[in-house]
Amino acid sequence: MDIEIFTLCDAAADYQGRLNILGVFDTIFAPQMPAAHPFCSVALRIRFQKTEAGQHRLTVHIVNIDGNLLIPAIEGAIGIEILGNSQIASANVVLNLGQLQFKTYGEYAINLAIDGRQEASLPFWVRERTP
Repeated sequence: MDIEIFTLCDAAADYQGRLNILGVFDTIFAPQMPAAHPFCSVALRIRFQKTEAGQHRLTVHIVNIDGNLLIPAIEGAIGIEILGNSQIASANVVLNLGQLQFKTYGEYAINLAIDGRQEASLPFWVRERTP
């Protein structure tokens, strides 16, 4: 499998197999702590080979620099079907996140595991907004 897209953004949607992404970012600016980010999305596009057809379990952890969870793990499953003579298929996944709470400024990460194996980690930062 290949993770073609793994990004944090303002919004994302899957429209008939097309992944639409708006406002990719890696930094959240907050005037004070604690802070809440009102809304964002995690967008994923994963390409699977014919031998990888079937059910796959996804787990997403959003963690601080110490590895502590910000929210409970997000878990789900996707079914991959390879049609006809095709050798590959892709899947889009959109996770909408509202009111993420941050207690401190610093580095955070979104970790992606597929079938129990970590496949990617996406760092992002929460920084102080200065006037």
